[in-house]
Amino acid sequence: MSARKGFKRLGYVIGAAVVVGLLVLGWYATRPGPLAFASGKRVALADYQEHPVGVPADFKDIDPIARGRYLTQAADCEACHTDENGKPFAGGRAFKTPFGTLYSPNITPDAQTGIGQYTDADFLKAVHEGVGRGGKKLYPAFPYAAYTQLVDEDVLAIKAYLFSLAPVQQAAPENALAFPFNQRWLMTFWAALFNPDKRFEPIPERSAEWNRGAYLAEGLAHCGDCHTPRNLMQGLDNAHKFGGTVTNGWRAYNVTADKTAGVGSWSDAELAQYLASGHAAGRGTASGPMGEAVDLSFRNMTASDIQALVTYLRSVPALESKDLPAPKTDIASADPKLGVPAGIDPHGKQVFAGACASCHGWTGASALSPRATLTGTRAINDPTAINVAQMVLRGTESKDRDGRLAMPGFGDAYNDEEIAAVANYVTARFGASPSSITPDDVRKMRAME
Repeated sequence: MSARKGFKRLGYVIGAAVVVGLLVLGWYATRPGPLAFASGKRVALADYQEHPVGVPADFKDIDPIARGRYLTQAADCEACHTDENGKPFAGGRAFKTPFGTLYSPNITPDAQTGIGQYTDADFLKAVHEGVGRGGKKLYPAFPYAAYTQLVDEDVLAIKAYLFSLAPVQQAAPENALAFPFNQRWLMTFWAALFNPDKRFEPIPERSAEWNRGAYLAEGLAHCGDCHTPRNLMQGLDNAHKFGGTVTNGWRAYNVTADKTAGVGSWSDAELAQYLASGHAAGRGTASGPMGEAVDLSFRNMTASDIQALVTYLRSVPALESKDLPAPKTDIASADPKLGVPAGIDPHGKQVFAGACASCHGWTGASALSPRATLTGTRAINDPTAINVAQMVLRGTESKDRDGRLAMPGFGDAYNDEEIAAVANYVTARFGASPSSITPDDVRKMRAME
């Protein structure tokens, strides 16, 4: 009798766990989508008079491969599918996550190690559904939950461009993921929760420019994959859309209309300049993943597409980032002895004097290049100092239009203590709030390489 009661209790526990699990999954499944903030009824693309997809009207090249290249660049495919010093699109780039390391696949038309055997149907299924050739479930590091919005014509134009490239025979390393994350079949449930598998639906009440911007930002450029925080199941938390998060070891900042922590105080011209060139005077210079996105993607967009992105960003509701103060815009004293609070490690000043001051200046306003000016930039005014430390470690691959490297990395020249010290010195001297990044934080950043 007691055993029977025990089994009965166990049944209740299991049943309750199942109910709770289903409620949790149901809650995730009903979270807002990327365009939930926008008022107006969405309609099928066929019922919309404008044409927000494809290449923009000011892209004049009519060659199909050139048009496919434009869309491929807008989708920023090269960045993820190219290893450091590797051949473009040949894969092998490592992405270190809390669950292990993922390696991007080869997407050149090599028949053995690339996508050379993909049919149009195979390619569409991979891009829209996250299912590779032969039914292989793809991890959402490949942003198919964003790319699912792309119309078939655009996806196949990208495929045509990729198939025009020279094939590279190079197999990607095997992923190194911990259990249970190495079980690809689990991605079936992830996709069911977070991938709507629906093409872009415009909102007629919004302008044609806004709809084009939405197609770019939410589909091709997949901005949310970096700038929107993720929930516990690694789906985008669109209740905090574009509110910023840490990705690949760098902080992707708040790009909502908030005037303190976001881009609400930026002018349209400043936003456009930042996207098109990677720099806006008094606002900052793109580095890390954003610098890469500018170099390989946004810089290649036409003026009308950049303006469409600006228009769309302006419409995203403001979200506060309470840890981000308004940037300090005052020029620091040229006297190195002034302007630094007590308690800052003096070793940081020594590193700055030896490695940084010649380019950035003691005032924070560089005499060499506007791109090296520290005053007013978001990273310098971020009390976490994440991006400052990353820049000191790795430098930036972003280049001026004349081809000069903007900043070298100092990771080999200085140890973790020195890099933490100089990052804290820089935020204290030039920012609105000093940081307290530690040598252990820097060590973890090195481990992300």
